[in-house]
Amino acid sequence: MSSDNKQTAVNTSYISLIGNFVLAVGKGLAGVLGNSYALIADAIESTTDVFSSFLVLFGLKYSTKPADENHPYGHGRAEALITFVVVGFLVAAAVIIAHESIIHIQQPHDAPKPFTLIFLAIIIIIKETFFQIVNKRAKQTNSSSLKADAWHHRSDAITSVMAFIGISIALYMGKGYESADDWAALLASGFIIYNAYLIFRPALGEIMDEHSHDHVVDEIKAISITVDGVIDTEKCFVRKTGMVYFVDLHAIVDGDLSVREGHTISHDLKKTLMDEIPQVANVLIHIEPDK
Repeated sequence: MSSDNKQTAVNTSYISLIGNFVLAVGKGLAGVLGNSYALIADAIESTTDVFSSFLVLFGLKYSTKPADENHPYGHGRAEALITFVVVGFLVAAAVIIAHESIIHIQQPHDAPKPFTLIFLAIIIIIKETFFQIVNKRAKQTNSSSLKADAWHHRSDAITSVMAFIGISIALYMGKGYESADDWAALLASGFIIYNAYLIFRPALGEIMDEHSHDHVVDEIKAISITVDGVIDTEKCFVRKTGMVYFVDLHAIVDGDLSVREGHTISHDLKKTLMDEIPQVANVLIHIEPDK
């Protein structure tokens, strides 16, 4: 992985950390002053985002440490483990929001203040912008934990949309609809759980070395046959570790070549693949004779 990708990922996590802290404080104050539990629930979700962003930052810095004697494949799996912790924060936030929403629904209270709608509209725009930026950089750097952080922003935007709808109903429908924003917070908790699953599933696949990289395999095979001496490829296994890939590849060459010649071809093939696909950290090549 290039140092540029690592720095991009780290810088992006700093942006998320600072942004989530500012928004969590703002939502909490607006929720208390505006008498809106939906906003307070939103602030709780943003508070968990602060901790998860810190974990993502830690995970990115640790997972990109170079390989050593005890970790010959590097430290990339730490990123998937951090993603699991981030998912745990999401689930915990959803449970807290759901529990408090149910309690507030059963208790009579005043409707939220109108200014909370303006505040929420701004929050929705900010969080969706954050999602687009972080998600784009997650794809650029191939980072699963950064992708998880991006979806934290999207889930935050969703809870804000739910809060906006609930407060709008409470304000414009009048007496008897004061708890609409509490119902909105309860509904938002369900969306958060769903997003947690979407984040958890790819990270689990990474830990289990699940085959889900067909696009990388296709690219490897296409590049391989351009290397002098490579007739074709056979088996190709790709596993993701952090932001990089490790590849096991069977290359077919002329069966009459010497061991030295086959060895040279395998080195040329490995160098070409790692030059053409920067996310590939290492390639283990097995030479097969043509039939």
